[in-house]
Amino acid sequence: MRCTGLLLIPLLISHAVKALDNGLALTPIMGWLHWARFMCNVDCDADPDNCISERLFMQMADVMVKEGWRDAGYEYVCLDDCWPSRRRDASGGLQADPARFPGGIKKLADYVHSKGLKLGIYSDVGAETCAGYPGSLGHYEKDAQTFAHWGVDLLKFDGCNMRWTRLAEGYRNMSRALNATGSRMVYSCEWPLYEWDFHKPNYTAVRETCNQWRNYADVYDSWSSVKSIAEWTALHQDAVAPWAGPGGWNDPDMLVIGNFGLSHDQQESQMALWALMAAPLLMSNDLRSLCPRSKALLQNRRVIAINQDPLGRQGYRTATLGSFEVWERPLSNRVLAVAVRNKQEIGGPQKLPIVKVPGWRTCGSLCNVTQILPQYKEMGVQRQRTDLAVAVNPSGVVLLTFQPILD
Repeated sequence: MRCTGLLLIPLLISHAVKALDNGLALTPIMGWLHWARFMCNVDCDADPDNCISERLFMQMADVMVKEGWRDAGYEYVCLDDCWPSRRRDASGGLQADPARFPGGIKKLADYVHSKGLKLGIYSDVGAETCAGYPGSLGHYEKDAQTFAHWGVDLLKFDGCNMRWTRLAEGYRNMSRALNATGSRMVYSCEWPLYEWDFHKPNYTAVRETCNQWRNYADVYDSWSSVKSIAEWTALHQDAVAPWAGPGGWNDPDMLVIGNFGLSHDQQESQMALWALMAAPLLMSNDLRSLCPRSKALLQNRRVIAINQDPLGRQGYRTATLGSFEVWERPLSNRVLAVAVRNKQEIGGPQKLPIVKVPGWRTCGSLCNVTQILPQYKEMGVQRQRTDLAVAVNPSGVVLLTFQPILD
């Protein structure tokens, strides 16, 4: 068995870095984004209930209010690619597809705002989006002013169809353009994602420019995809994790919980890992038909509290122990959040003594242990040499918190 406890040091060191100074995303944002579930479905004649249209986003806003999502903290309703018309208007401005968004984006924003929610929109740093719709290259100021006029609250800015050597310039220019409007818009970048193939991105510049940023490939509705994102993050954690904090976050992409590709154990694993990674919680699913178990997981207030912890520190993978891996995240009030994931995908539950968790050594002589997932359970005050163990299902997770008891 191999234990890598050397990562306890980064957990204890504060990395003070300058963030984008727009006062937004002081904790990771939460909301809903259409891409992973609805992709670029623009055929409203054949599939009116699932095409990218104002009807879809209004329905999602309605559900978010009616079924407790807004109250749980999910506040952004976000458009991704494929919302615009294929051509700009006569004045050079972006415009929504008139058949699918007959009221325009301002009407949609007003509707979303009337529900106490916020609207996110999508564009691209290049001349075209990834799906071939008009991008913002050459129109940064115009598009920023358009988004502000519409009342948009978040911009997801992709990086397709742009030479990687020009990405930094493009992302900075749009950041300045957004700030110049005087409107408060979260700026979600994909800048590092498009640079990693060539060199390590300049995260000082990224954090000064963006509120959140993608580093790795798109998430798919599959366990192999979710695993690959977590593994990439762990392998590059020393490069990326220290930059996360209030105002700026690493974005491992959408939560695909409630779709088709993950078992319930795997859904719990994604939720726990995203919470420990201090990730934006942007669901991409159909809220209109979500199963009760997936809904309860996504609305789990204790998991959300870990994700939203105001200390704003991203967690690390701190150990690999046979078929287990351990992730740890320091929270406020000296609490440590711990995710124990069973990488084995065959057989039954496997047990891991909690004394093998690297962070247990920092707990002191007495520590209160609480299990958050898969079910909430008070496990009581434990001594340093406790024999307490957790049983973890294949591809599942046990999410815990350790609270030191001070003399």
